[in-house]
Amino acid sequence: MFAAVVFDFDGVLIDSESPGFESHRRIYEQCGAALTVEEWCGQIGTYVEGEEEGWYLRLCERTTRSPERAVYEAERRRLFEELVPREPMRGIRELLAELDSAGVPLAIASTAPARWVVTAAERIGVRALFRAIVTGDEVARRKPAPDVYLEAARRLGVDPSKTIAIEDSAPGIASARAAGMQTVVIPHWLTELHDLSGADLRVAHAGELSLARLATLVQK
Repeated sequence: MFAAVVFDFDGVLIDSESPGFESHRRIYEQCGAALTVEEWCGQIGTYVEGEEEGWYLRLCERTTRSPERAVYEAERRRLFEELVPREPMRGIRELLAELDSAGVPLAIASTAPARWVVTAAERIGVRALFRAIVTGDEVARRKPAPDVYLEAARRLGVDPSKTIAIEDSAPGIASARAAGMQTVVIPHWLTELHDLSGADLRVAHAGELSLARLATLVQK
């Protein structure tokens, strides 16, 4: 039996990836520029300081119609808040309920900052189910380094090799595998271009997972 399950956040518990891309894409389009899925998906699963400024500068390079930085940021936030869902992704609520009822320790390991992860987890009504939330601003190295997953296991008091990580991106899978965990990948439509072959199990959505199916990934 496995000791715990650790979930990535963006793209696994909540579909924040779609509104993240779409909010940028719409601004680019309004300014007469294009933003492709291919260039966007390359940064999913990672976090780079100043990344948002990079998307703005990229827009400025592509068009003479770019707004001032403050206007750009305000519109991006408005669009994101308008588009971001208020519910978890398909099958997540049911999976969390089953694992919680079975007494399985749960954690979140995200490369995103705490100011987003904790607030959003509360908004979609799952915060109370997690014994630990580890975010990128709490560790020395973000994904694909194993730090967030190792810290999640430490806080739960479990052996990483007996722990299952649920991810949606190549950097996330690399991070969990480097921590010694078994990995499940639920590809998001924006990460389907990633090399996800390193995962131990691939499913279309969380509704395809259960306590029994996860147990087959970890040898007693």
